[in-house]
Amino acid sequence: MPQLEDLHEWVSFEDPDEQRTWVFDVTFLTSNYTCIFGRGCPGVLTEPAPELVHGCCSYGAHLTGKKDRRHVEKMAERLRPDQWQFSKVAAKRGGPIKVNRDGETVTRLVDGACIFLNRAEFPGGAGCALHRAALEAGERFMDWKPEVCWQVPVRRVDDTDPYGHVTSTVREWKRRDWGEGGFEFHWWCTDDPLAFVGDKPVYREMRDELIEMCGRKPYMMLVGHIEARTKAAPSTTTYLPHPALRK
Repeated sequence: MPQLEDLHEWVSFEDPDEQRTWVFDVTFLTSNYTCIFGRGCPGVLTEPAPELVHGCCSYGAHLTGKKDRRHVEKMAERLRPDQWQFSKVAAKRGGPIKVNRDGETVTRLVDGACIFLNRAEFPGGAGCALHRAALEAGERFMDWKPEVCWQVPVRRVDDTDPYGHVTSTVREWKRRDWGEGGFEFHWWCTDDPLAFVGDKPVYREMRDELIEMCGRKPYMMLVGHIEARTKAAPSTTTYLPHPALRK
């Protein structure tokens, strides 16, 4: 019998407030994945390039719609030149966002990466200008950034059956989620043990993101399940280890 390399454990339950079933990838959500941007992250180009400090920003962000675009443009107006390396470039090009040849709304690219990405040599510090400015203002970075940027590497997928019942699956971001090009670049984020070095599980590390994606009640139901199971038999009961960490 062939060995299943990408074996995950899941939990599902009915939403008490709406016609929806929630399905959670507890293998990933109980793992110790953490973002290592600026801490040896090899980036997502065709070859590892940690010295560029691009993280997953090399290709820019695909915005989810008009609301996402308006929000990002509003946040960009709050950025000062000392916080955003390419503020003058954005002004010259008519803003930080454009519609590409495929009709997709995306952030512009400058010198091979997102226009919001401050490079390593920038006096204000490397990293997403929106992210850094949010932290400086004492606000959540997820309230400043494009939706995809604060969600990755968690993804929610909604499927509706012929009777109108919705199944919402919350899982790790897969290569296939990047589209046709997903199998061409260096997507190591959840495929390699390099980032599985956090000091708390993903469902705690990304608490705010999960609540924003799912709502507080489904999130608390998930937490209750995970922690009740752990408390019941802490020495003998564990969730299936993430494939990136499995020997």
